Amino acid sequence: MAAGIGNIRLTDKPLIVCDVDDVVLQFATPFAAFLESRGHRLIPRSFKLTGNIVSDLDEAVLEAPAVQALIDDFFIAQERWQTPFAEAVDALHSLAGTADLVFLTAMPPRHTDARRRLLDQLTLHYPLIAADEAKGPLVAALHADRSLPVAFVDDMAHNLTSVGEHVPACLLIYMPPPIEIHTFAPPPQAHVCKVADWIEAKSMITRHFAI
Repeated sequence: MAAGIGNIRLTDKPLIVCDVDDVVLQFATPFAAFLESRGHRLIPRSFKLTGNIVSDLDEAVLEAPAVQALIDDFFIAQERWQTPFAEAVDALHSLAGTADLVFLTAMPPRHTDARRRLLDQLTLHYPLIAADEAKGPLVAALHADRSLPVAFVDDMAHNLTSVGEHVPACLLIYMPPPIEIHTFAPPPQAHVCKVADWIEAKSMITRHFAI
């Protein structure tokens, strides 16, 4: 189980668990710019990074270890590259007025401090869990046996499926970013609610919590 999850103390409010990359903070667009600064290019041909990053020198496709090293370097430097999506900060502040809000980011825990600093710079001082594990068991452990409503926001279908399997009563919100590589993403299950932006997500969550 992810380190730190036992230290999060929820109140008697509903719970929102929210992904970070390409949901709150832009990832794919600044990562493409970061790659260009390193002499590489992202060519969206499928919904993955490995196989779609090439060298500017000879068009050679970068192998998985090189791609992972670049992702790691990007997360180290994330404070210089990543910015929030429109309305994300205001919507989250508004929602946190009536709900507990926890960020659950799929990244190596060693980058937690950098992610924490960036979120704090944006006034998003809500609890943060960084983990490589499946998100369903983490959300289930966080929500535990509470009878209060819970919502989960993510841009990856497999994460939404995982949470849905472990927390059946959870409102599942799919928020794919408006970028080319995401057009290749597998769709979520039929019961998952798709939204275009944080304005729509805020409205849907507010309605769910009012039921």
